[in-house]
Amino acid sequence: MAKEELIEMHGKVTEVLPDGRYRVTLDNEHLLIAYAGGKLKKNHIRIIAGDEVTLEMSPYDLSKGRITFRHLPPRSGGAPAPSRRY
Repeated sequence: MAKEELIEMHGKVTEVLPDGRYRVTLDNEHLLIAYAGGKLKKNHIRIIAGDEVTLEMSPYDLSKGRITFRHLPPRSGGAPAPSRRY
């Protein structure tokens, strides 16, 4: 068992703050400040207000977190794009 177990939560980005930080509202209406994890920064994944995210929090400080995954928005149920013939 690790010294500290991380808490994984789901939330929604409500505001993009300066210096790569985000204000996130969790599913239980708790507000916290989060930053993008290393793989998100490395791969230049953009996070904007309104995105659904998964984040990790330390049990010692529940007011800060690290965003580890950005969920894709659901697709509309429209018709598929027509294929092109060349």
